[in-house]
Amino acid sequence: MTDKQDLPPSDAPPPVANLDLKARLLLLAVALLLAAAVAYVLYARGAFERAQTLVLVADSAEGVVVGMDLSFAGFAIGRVRRIELSDAGKARIVIDVPLKDARWLRTSSVFTMESGLVGAPRIRAYSGILADPPLPDGAEREVLIGDAAAEIPRLMAGVRDLLANLSAITADDSPLNNTLRNVQATTARLNGPGGALGALMGDEQDAKKIIQTLDRTNTLLARLDGLVAKADSQVFGEQGLVRDSRATVAQLNSLLGEARASLKKVEAILQDVQGITGNTRAATEDLGQLRAEVEASLRKVEQLLNEVNRRWPFKRDTEIKLP
Repeated sequence: MTDKQDLPPSDAPPPVANLDLKARLLLLAVALLLAAAVAYVLYARGAFERAQTLVLVADSAEGVVVGMDLSFAGFAIGRVRRIELSDAGKARIVIDVPLKDARWLRTSSVFTMESGLVGAPRIRAYSGILADPPLPDGAEREVLIGDAAAEIPRLMAGVRDLLANLSAITADDSPLNNTLRNVQATTARLNGPGGALGALMGDEQDAKKIIQTLDRTNTLLARLDGLVAKADSQVFGEQGLVRDSRATVAQLNSLLGEARASLKKVEAILQDVQGITGNTRAATEDLGQLRAEVEASLRKVEQLLNEVNRRWPFKRDTEIKLP
């Protein structure tokens, strides 16, 4: 039997005291840390916060996932907890809204689900009147869906119609091209020798006739201007008819004055005849002399009127009424 003192020395470390207990304590600490982390995450996610339930009913829940936010004015006030299908064939989106954020939801609030061209849809709430009663717990509301991608087929159809119309407009036999060709032809005529008149008449010969007619009209107007000036000088000039007529009228006025004086003499003589009936011979001689004077005055008036009619050709009635 070998003695223990004869064995060679060992390099193994000495055993750790209470190793099993320390290992268990380490595992327990790790488990506690994990549990604290999970609890913190749940707390940060609002798992321990009191919330009320909101159910949004939509025709389709495509693109909606659990954990999606419900936003109000750009801030997340709720989170999708569950998505289910109702007996009516509509999607029910169950959302948890914390009580501290539920004050933004009212009975008149409107909920929308907007889908862009890219990315997931966004669920939003709009409360126009914050004085309305608050939204009760478990309330169900219809959600308005706005999908920009759904407008793409209609937009493409409109673009196709527009392209078809553009093709029809720009075709070789289209009315627009015919109109442009007519405009080009009209512009060429405007730039031609006839100018605008040639483009209006359509024939160069007709345009020349119009120009000749205008020249003749200008010549005729010039002649008319000369005739008007000549007539003006003959009628209103120094040797004109108007001046002669004025002189004749002055002579007529003087003769009428003489006739008026003669008539006054006749009236005086008649009064004398009625007053003095004895001197008949003297009165008769005076009457004869007076009659001769009156006839002479009337002959002068007749001659003057004949002179007026001769010089004033517009008067055709030459009748003279004697008193």
